[in-house]
Parts: sequence; structure tokens; C-alpha cells
Amino acid sequence: MAIEIKIRKNEPIDRALRRMKKKLDRENIIKGTRAKRYYEKPCEKRRRKEKVQAFTQMLRRRYAE
Repeated sequence: MAIEIKIRKNEPIDRALRRMKKKLDRENIIKGTRAKRYYEKPCEKRRRKEKVQAFTQMLRRRYAE
């Protein structure tokens, strides 16, 4: 999977890098790579997902009012 960023005419490199980082973030490439850096046991995956789910439920309850 290749990500291609074309640098526009007279565009600073900093801005092109920022666009590339945003594109990588939107496609979850960096997040997936970091997650696969180390082996995660199935019970750890389950605990992490339950923790995220509990957090989102708490936010929904808090802002549903």
C-alpha cells in the first residue's frame, strides 16, 4: 500500500509533510503499525477494548442529558 503525496507548486515542505501525516492518520496506518509493534495477548486486547467501550458509554451518558 503506497501513500502518494504530490507537492504543489511553491508549497513548503512543512505543509506537504503535514498533509502526509494527516493522510496517514486518517487511514490509521501509524496507529496500526504501533499496535503491531509488540505482541498483545488476547486477554489484553479484550481488556483494552472493554476499557474503550466503558469510556465511550460514560461519555454518552454524560452528554445525553
